[in-house]
Amino acid sequence: MPLLDINNVVMHFPVRGGMLNRVTGHVHAVNGVSLSIDHGQIMGVVGESGCGKSTLGKVVIRLLQPTSGSIRYEGTEITPLSHNDMMPYRRKMQIIFQDPYSSLNPRQTVRAMLKEAILFHNVVDKSEVEDYIIALAKKVGLRSDAVSKYPHEFSGGQRQRIGIARALCVKPEFIVADEPVSALDVSIQAQVLNLMSDLKKDFGLTMLFISHDLKVIEHFCDRVVVMYLGHAVEQLSCDDLHNRARHPYTKALLGANPIDDPSDRRPLHVLTGDVPSPFNPPPGCPFQSRCPVVSDRCRREMPPLEVKEDGHTVACWKVE
Repeated sequence: MPLLDINNVVMHFPVRGGMLNRVTGHVHAVNGVSLSIDHGQIMGVVGESGCGKSTLGKVVIRLLQPTSGSIRYEGTEITPLSHNDMMPYRRKMQIIFQDPYSSLNPRQTVRAMLKEAILFHNVVDKSEVEDYIIALAKKVGLRSDAVSKYPHEFSGGQRQRIGIARALCVKPEFIVADEPVSALDVSIQAQVLNLMSDLKKDFGLTMLFISHDLKVIEHFCDRVVVMYLGHAVEQLSCDDLHNRARHPYTKALLGANPIDDPSDRRPLHVLTGDVPSPFNPPPGCPFQSRCPVVSDRCRREMPPLEVKEDGHTVACWKVE
């Protein structure tokens, strides 16, 4: 049984306007995404900005209530649960936010923000809280005296370590990492990724790792879901990403990656055109306006997400 099973999840945000503030349309942020995450697995989600990656992460842990679809945690349907009924799952599922500058309370010390969560969820006895906080700070690479400081006294990389400590302090089973290194310098990114890899092994974590950087996804994740305009267009093992990627959008993302070998002078492949508006998505395949192999069928019909082999799924009429 997978730890998390997501089936046909949809998230549409209403858009209001006019004198009566009526709903005039919807932003189609997530459109029928399905995936399963096994215990101990790191599932990557990749795509351009605005494709629905962060929205999917927030829906999965019920920070947002989905418009429709099913979310099962260890076989239990959690989609219809009330705020009180979700409390046991809040401890099991945590999130690391993208921006380490705005995701921390500037009026609380590190000790105060960690202690608040630890006491609320009764993670350890009150007599053990201080020692637990110090041990956790050291675990994420912070000095013991750092717990007495405020967020503005830390660098960006240190703040993201605090965010990781906050997610870990309640001993979760599943973590959504929402682009946790995108706001950091490249040298700091490697440190934070290595830290998260070590913590994953030490704590036996399962993760949904969101990023727009395929290099990071390849290095850190076991499987990857490629999203475009709210749709999951391909899912495959990260080991097979270069050799077996079959969707034109996945190939375009791989082709746009910087080449490691400086003597290799192959031109970068850059997609033409802009991503369509999620407020008014095109008919048929969501990628049809930018696809280099588009056909008339692509403009009329939405391709289903089909299993090709070994759990590799792809949604494209041109893939046989």
